[in-house]
Amino acid sequence: AELLSQSNEILTDMPWIEGNLPTGHRGSIRTGLPTPIWRKLYQGVPASKSLRATVEDACGMLEDRSEVDKDIVELNGNTAEFRLSEAQATLEGINQTMAETVIYGDSGLHPERFNGLAVRYNTINTSTSEVAKNVISAGGAGSCTSVWLVVWGPNTIHGIFPKGSTAGLDHKDLGEGDAFDGSGNRYRAYMDLWKWKCGLHVKDWRYVVRIANISMSDLLAQNNTQANTAATWLPKLMVKALARIPFKGMGTPVFYASRTVKEMLAVGALDKSQ
Repeated sequence: AELLSQSNEILTDMPWIEGNLPTGHRGSIRTGLPTPIWRKLYQGVPASKSLRATVEDACGMLEDRSEVDKDIVELNGNTAEFRLSEAQATLEGINQTMAETVIYGDSGLHPERFNGLAVRYNTINTSTSEVAKNVISAGGAGSCTSVWLVVWGPNTIHGIFPKGSTAGLDHKDLGEGDAFDGSGNRYRAYMDLWKWKCGLHVKDWRYVVRIANISMSDLLAQNNTQANTAATWLPKLMVKALARIPFKGMGTPVFYASRTVKEMLAVGALDKSQ
C-alpha cells in the first residue's frame, strides 16, 4: 500500500476492511429508518425497525508481472532497489487500473472485475431508484464527464479484501527465468509477480454523490450555457453535492475529477470577470 499510494491519491483516502466471504463481502445496508411515534399517557408504543437489504460485493484479482533483463540487473549491481525501480511502470499500471475500476468497474460487462461507482449511480430517475437522489445532472450532452464526492469510512464506503487474505499488494520474487521478446525468442531475466485482491463495498449509498452530464466542450470553451463552469457553475453543483451528505463527520469526504476538470476549475477561478 505504501508503494501504491505514492502515485494513487485514492489509496491515501480509501480505508480497507476484511470481507466476511472468501470471495468478497456480504453486507446489510439500511434502506429505511425506524419510525417513532409521539406517545400519550397510558398509550403503548409499537416496535419499529429499520428497513435493510442484503448486498454481496465480490473482489477481483488484479495481477501483473515484471521482467528485467538479467544483464541490465547485474550491470547495476543486482540490487533489489534497481529491480524495484524497473518495476515502477508495472506499479503505475496497477494503480491506474485500480483507480479506473473504482469508478467504472462493471462485473456485468467484465465478470472478473468488481463493480465500481458508475454502475451503482447510473440514473437520475428518482422514481425508479432511491440512489438517483444522489445523482445531480449538469444538463450536458455529447461527450460528458462526472465529478464524484465520496465520504470514505467503515460505515459509509470502503475497500474490501477477501476473508483470510492479506490487504494490499502481494509481491513474489520469482527469481531468474526465461522471458520472451516480441518475436518469441528467449532471454534470461529476473521476474516478479504482483497480485492484489480487492473490491468495493458501499454500505450507505447516501455518502456518495455523482455530478453527472458535465459537457466537456462547454467546460473547455466556457462560452455558452455553461460559460461559468469553472468559476461558478460547477462549484455551485459541488456545494449542492455536499448538501446531499447526511453527516460529513461519518468519514473523510473527498471530491474526485479528471485532470481536465481540475484544470478548468483552476483556470475559471483565476478569471475575475466570471
